[in-house]
Amino acid sequence: MTSTTIETGAGISDEMPAPAVPPAARTRGLRKVYRSTVAVDHVDLDVPEGAVLGMLGPNGSGKTTTIRMLLGLVRPTEGEVELLGKRMPDESAHALPDVGALVEGPGFHPFLSGRENLLRFAAAEPRLAAKAIPSAVDAALERVGLTVAARRRYKGYSLGMKQRLGLAGALLVPRRMVVLDEPTNGLDPAGTREIRRIIAELHADGVTVVVSSHLLAEVEATCTHVAVLQSGTVVAQGELAELLESGNAALLVRTPDAERALETLRENRIGARLTPDGVRADLTATPAPRVLQVLVQGDIEVHEATRARTGLEDLFARLTEGESEAGEDEGAA
Repeated sequence: MTSTTIETGAGISDEMPAPAVPPAARTRGLRKVYRSTVAVDHVDLDVPEGAVLGMLGPNGSGKTTTIRMLLGLVRPTEGEVELLGKRMPDESAHALPDVGALVEGPGFHPFLSGRENLLRFAAAEPRLAAKAIPSAVDAALERVGLTVAARRRYKGYSLGMKQRLGLAGALLVPRRMVVLDEPTNGLDPAGTREIRRIIAELHADGVTVVVSSHLLAEVEATCTHVAVLQSGTVVAQGELAELLESGNAALLVRTPDAERALETLRENRIGARLTPDGVRADLTATPAPRVLQVLVQGDIEVHEATRARTGLEDLFARLTEGESEAGEDEGAA
């Protein structure tokens, strides 16, 4: 932990913990009810300053509603929201100029070009002087790869191009925080790589990024933190690396005789399953040396053995499916 040394009057140095950095965004007891439907149910969320947080969850889990409440677009039924140290939505005018957002897809005038739309959008940007608008618009269009298509009418844009234009609007001026709701929706692989590059640049500049996505591989490649939502509730949140390490430990064994290796392990009461790369042995109750000892004594040829890390897909399935099964059991009780 970082600490600060303070000189006392007696000349003695006492080490005091440095003050904790406040989160870029936080919610406490956040709840949103639409008539009889509970969209978000007592969500406590912390978005660390400078993090890239991936917000994950099945359709209908409350991701977009939570984002809308973070940005002050929807007033909570219950609970508190803070964005960049400001209470939302009451102090949104003080927080939102530092936030760029793309939520539920962009909306622009269909008969104007992409550049004309962005010029109008930029005119409402409080931190852009009028004379700086054209250069800021051109820079944003270039950053998202729309320079060539800038003079085409918006109605002729593909879904991916519309997403890029919305992202350009979010990046017109430097931000402290950028919120992206499904930013790769409709993008081809090249466009997806561009979004990944932009997120990496923002992170390198110290910008806090919140990304809502259903593409687990993209989240795993770009995010430092994750929050998993299920049925309107956060079921897990924290640093991505720590959450992945918390998964079931396993040993991945490469062998030309995978079927016999699987049979040998199971005969010795070691949980295992076949994978495209060999055999995955469960280390929850068995140490790795014991797995290898059993295979060698069984005359199984072992070419390689590596500790298998839980993938985000496995972690996500374990968290969300576990919650669903629990809910079904409670309903049946």
